[in-house]
Amino acid sequence: MSHVPVLPLPRAAARFAPVLPLVAVVALLGLPPTGDGAGAADVVSALVVGYCVILLLRQRRRPLSRRAAVVLGLPVAGLAVAAMGAASPAAGLGGMARYLQVFVLVPAAVLVLLRGRADFRLLAWSFVGLAVWQGAVGVHQYVTGTGASYQGETVRAVGTFGAQDVMGMATAVALGVVCATGLALGRTPLWQRASAAGCAVVLLVPLAVSFSRGAWIATALTCAVQLTMAGLRRALKAAAAVAAAGVILVGGLGVGTAMLQERIDSITQVADAPDQSVTDRYTLWASAVGMWREQPLTGVGLKNFPEYRDGHATLALSSGSDIEGAGETFHKQALLSPHSMYLLVLSEQGLLGFCSLVGSWLALLVCAVRAPARRDGSGLDCALIACGLLLWQLVDYVYGDIGGPSTVLTGVALGLTAWWGLTERASADTARRDTLPGRVEEAVAR
Repeated sequence: MSHVPVLPLPRAAARFAPVLPLVAVVALLGLPPTGDGAGAADVVSALVVGYCVILLLRQRRRPLSRRAAVVLGLPVAGLAVAAMGAASPAAGLGGMARYLQVFVLVPAAVLVLLRGRADFRLLAWSFVGLAVWQGAVGVHQYVTGTGASYQGETVRAVGTFGAQDVMGMATAVALGVVCATGLALGRTPLWQRASAAGCAVVLLVPLAVSFSRGAWIATALTCAVQLTMAGLRRALKAAAAVAAAGVILVGGLGVGTAMLQERIDSITQVADAPDQSVTDRYTLWASAVGMWREQPLTGVGLKNFPEYRDGHATLALSSGSDIEGAGETFHKQALLSPHSMYLLVLSEQGLLGFCSLVGSWLALLVCAVRAPARRDGSGLDCALIACGLLLWQLVDYVYGDIGGPSTVLTGVALGLTAWWGLTERASADTARRDTLPGRVEEAVAR
């Protein structure tokens, strides 16, 4: 009988030390927000970026490859011009800092800190863990009637993000579904794939009771693409499993309610009898287009959408959205953005900012799609997650934009996509280090 060495946990954990700060950023999003300012996850993300700068200076190495620097640095020019057009220097610098954090600095930090596919998978599992936690809180809110207000009842699942950020839990859960689906379709050990598949199915419940139509559409489309990329046979099996789970959850457990069915039906009711939220969204979209037409090249300036909104909006726009429940007393929340990232960028940054930012995303998607997995399929899960996270964001941005504590999660997700598509380490990873057990075995050997 061969001798089995005792696992030196401190040394094994040390192998994952570089990625742990990124895991901490994701984990801190499970805490309730403390106010309107920067949350704990935002603060830690800034510290992570600072740590990366110090690390690179000490090691005297180039932080990014030329291709990565170009792709991630594309939005900077448009942001700088739009910041100069802001109503005040403070607003311009604040808006620019937020965009740089989410779309440039945090993704670059992920590129610097991730060293292999095992790190990639650990960070992806942290997304799943956050989704499970937020989903559990959200389902409890729905069952006990302690969530955010929806159609006069406090049943909307918002997790720890509260009624001020009704999209926060939906975003976290949806990205968790995308990561879990990718992990389930990979070539990792069976127990990992089974666990990921179980998480993906379970997370459909909190996603449903979030009542977020944009998150539903983005998740359905992204998972369909992931299944197709994984192969037709596996796609059919997974689709059958999801359909069976849907029958059990909706029919057996009574997850499907009249409100849920009405919310689903409202997706197609955009012309005949749209609800007020749809009317507000179309009015805001028209207002954003009007701003762009006035300043087509550079836009009206960062953070200036609220100032120009009323000058381009019609009387159909309501005074604000109703906020109540989940610890909030009833009040109106002003509509300060067009609820479409593309139109927000187009109105505030013009064609210059729009082409640079969206061009960066599309270039990143092309790089991620073209990055090859190993012939034995060992990197398939990473490829599916990397492409899926960015695809989900691109679809969701039709209906939503940046804002709220969950925004930093977007930066980490873009970093995973960038690592897969822009670094040689993604394709050069050895088969031994391609799984979590292999990474632990390497740590033991050292």
